[in-house]
Amino acid sequence: MFTGLISDTGRVERVEVAGALRRLRIASSYRPDTIALGASIACNGPCLTVVASGARDGGSWFDVEVGAETLARTTAGTWREGTRLNLERSLKIGDELGGHIVTGHVDGVAEILAVEPFDGMSRFTIRAPASLARFIAEKGSVSLDGTSLTVNSVEGTDFSVLLIPHTLAVTTWGERVAGDRLNLEADLMARYAARLGAFEGR
Repeated sequence: MFTGLISDTGRVERVEVAGALRRLRIASSYRPDTIALGASIACNGPCLTVVASGARDGGSWFDVEVGAETLARTTAGTWREGTRLNLERSLKIGDELGGHIVTGHVDGVAEILAVEPFDGMSRFTIRAPASLARFIAEKGSVSLDGTSLTVNSVEGTDFSVLLIPHTLAVTTWGERVAGDRLNLEADLMARYAARLGAFEGR
């Protein structure tokens, strides 16, 4: 489980392709002795498992394997050497839940339609896949590229989020432009509410 509060930005150093499987090496500033084999790290949203790790100047590196399902449902298939990723370590008992409950199970890919910078902030207009639009509610929560954000407005499949200067500075959001694609995870409560509603309507 995660909160959507980004704790580091990593960079893809290596991509190995073996059929439908990709193995990525990601550089981070995490201390190498804190990354355990089998640990879960959210990388731009998807929860990925550490299969190897080690030390490097300024921090650490870790390897993850990305399977066919994740490649099909996320932007992971477009990651290349040099791609920057939002990283978050999994929650421990007693950690502060400062964002919202994020599972790291991406539902689909959204697209940035427009970026409006003002007063150091930026408002992003984003289009959700039609199948996921019903989970997006004004003042509700959404995870985009692993970042917990509050929905400001909704119109059809389009919605907006506002990012403050701090978030733009410590995540990859400061680099995002119109046309970029984002990993979208709907709010967990919205998903279960929709599922319950579907059964009650029968």
